[in-house]
Amino acid sequence: MRWKLALLVLLPLAFMVCSPVLFLLTGSLMDPGELSQYLSPILSQGKGYVAWRLVPQSPSLRSYVELLLDSPEFFAMFWNSVRITALILVGQLLVGAPAAWGFARFQFRFRKTLFTLYLILMLMPFQVTMLSSFLVLDSIHLINTQWSVILPAVFSTFPVFLMYRFFRSIPEAILESAKLDTGSAFQIFLNIGLPLGSAGIVSALVLGFLENWNLIEQPLAFLKDKTLWPLSLYLPNIDLAKAGVAFTGSVVTLLPALLVFLSGQDYLEQGITAAAIKG
Repeated sequence: MRWKLALLVLLPLAFMVCSPVLFLLTGSLMDPGELSQYLSPILSQGKGYVAWRLVPQSPSLRSYVELLLDSPEFFAMFWNSVRITALILVGQLLVGAPAAWGFARFQFRFRKTLFTLYLILMLMPFQVTMLSSFLVLDSIHLINTQWSVILPAVFSTFPVFLMYRFFRSIPEAILESAKLDTGSAFQIFLNIGLPLGSAGIVSALVLGFLENWNLIEQPLAFLKDKTLWPLSLYLPNIDLAKAGVAFTGSVVTLLPALLVFLSGQDYLEQGITAAAIKG
């Protein structure tokens, strides 16, 4: 009886949460005429409310054809997103993992102060540091290059914080045994730290992908040339008259993030749990 009641409560809530994605999928499959009819209060700036159907009356792949075959700008921005996101994640792995290991396993002067500073920086939104970041990037002539988006993200503090929790949880006895066998701190990091902290590393990379795949403010602030823009800036520049393409573009943009999330869901849950309960 209890599970039936829980199902009754949770199913409507689940539908509400998933409804935006369902609307996107439905809109991408609608014929342009049907879509215009439903969106006429917006497209014609008239009165009334937008109507919608969960199942299109006349399903069509015309918007997919127009987006995937007749929109070279979409592919240019798609590969910009792939390049930017991939370089950010590689950089976060190369920079964040050693930094997290150093904070977690080494004792040095001002360690707690530096880590506290890391936490403070993690809490700061982009708007707070935008001007200072712009001035630094402009002084080294990186404005209007994709490196102006990549480099600040590479040194993000959140991956360090997340990986630190996993490295910190490795039993000291294992590390002491490894020291007797190898004696090299770098080999211990490679052979013990990375494998045992893999859940934290993967969860940091998954969260990093979801964040950086959808960057909007940083590219708008640092990239003047539209040919350098990532895919996240493609959709806001689609005219309302091409609503079908906008729906389709949203679906295609969502797919990589969804696949990455589903692939790393288990690690992501472990990472969120570790960040919440481990000291």
